[in-house]
Amino acid sequence: MAPRVPDLGVGVGLRVPHYRRVVDEQPEIDWFECISENFMVDGGKPLHFLDAVRARYPVVLHGVSMNLGGTEPLDEEYLRRLRELARRASPAWMSDHLCWNGADGQHLHELLPLPMTREVVRHVAERVRRVQGTLEVPFAIENVSSYMTFREDELTEWQFVSEVVEAADCGLLFDVNNVYVSSFNHGFDPTTYIDGVPHARVFQMHLAGYSDKGTHLLDTHDHPVSEPVWELYRRACRRIGPCSTLIEWDDHIPELEGLIAEADKARAVRDEELSR
Repeated sequence: MAPRVPDLGVGVGLRVPHYRRVVDEQPEIDWFECISENFMVDGGKPLHFLDAVRARYPVVLHGVSMNLGGTEPLDEEYLRRLRELARRASPAWMSDHLCWNGADGQHLHELLPLPMTREVVRHVAERVRRVQGTLEVPFAIENVSSYMTFREDELTEWQFVSEVVEAADCGLLFDVNNVYVSSFNHGFDPTTYIDGVPHARVFQMHLAGYSDKGTHLLDTHDHPVSEPVWELYRRACRRIGPCSTLIEWDDHIPELEGLIAEADKARAVRDEELSR
């Protein structure tokens, strides 16, 4: 049985250029997703603004460096600091990526794909269970975009994601943009992916923009959401039901009004599909 989390509505990522305006103006945004590593500090402006935002809005913590698919032991000091941050921020849930980030003590600052085998399912699920026990907060893993596959693959990506979240008994942060990017790059039907994951385990959905390189798509989070992704989001809303949705925008970040406009569009799409 998947942990129960609230439907927070439609939110945006909390980014440095918008800190001051969010605190001063308190715009009509349902919630904020905060990159965990940006706030794992001992003091200063990041925590000042996090506290101010948390006083007004629900927040979720989203990590980018847990290395859940790695073969080295989980970083206990990282998890300790993350737990301290969770106790301060009281997030509705926390998340990180279904990937590996580095090896041999080196962090590559990339979200690297994993071989989709049942051995890897067992490996990642065991690590996720340990993380959940440490953090004491509902936890979700996110499907990543990819640009290569492995000869060892035994499962489709949606089967792999599904088996990991079931074995780990965790939530799924379902990135609809990543589904589309990977489907284009690898030539599979994205609607099969949408239909094939355990909908009851989806805590949250991500929407973002990609860069079209002609032969492939790159998950760059620096464009508005594309029309094909909006269409997949419509299908996901119908399959999953009420579910927190986030607009991701990490480069060439627009003014706050631009993010709010994308969030408003997501809200309109969501409301239309849920009312059917």
